[in-house]
Amino acid sequence: MKNGRKQYLEAGMITNTHGIRGAVKIQPWTDTPDVLCGIERFYIDGKEIRVLGSSVHKSAVICTLEGVEDINTANTFRGKTIYVNRDDLEIEEGRYFIQDLIGLRVIDSNLGDIGTIVDVLTLPANDVYIVHGEKKYMIPAVPEFVKRIDLDAGRAEVEIIEGMEG
Repeated sequence: MKNGRKQYLEAGMITNTHGIRGAVKIQPWTDTPDVLCGIERFYIDGKEIRVLGSSVHKSAVICTLEGVEDINTANTFRGKTIYVNRDDLEIEEGRYFIQDLIGLRVIDSNLGDIGTIVDVLTLPANDVYIVHGEKKYMIPAVPEFVKRIDLDAGRAEVEIIEGMEG
């Protein structure tokens, strides 16, 4: 763990095989499937596996993994979660891994502590933070409402408006 955050992040699931030469199809759990195409190694069941090649196909990622050379071997990976080392990922300033946001305390400028982020909905326009406390809130992850994220302090500072309760 780094600063209380996980070193290895869940990045997707192997959902199927692709072709007969051992390629696997991954459903990414990232903003965009392109994120996984730059990764040179995945971790599956606690073991490092080198990625020999990858490409985006529709909303999935097709990967060739070291040691997986036929459809039978590829089938053994179906349903497996892939992890990536956070050091292998580049993330833009002001963007966060969903796993790092879950559990943050949410502090509203007027109401004080309103709860904890329990989920993040990834929607086309923007992400929405689901906050549970005494009440439930849905807060769009835009600068107008989310003023500051401080992962080290474990908090998100927000300004909610009427209609976010739900």
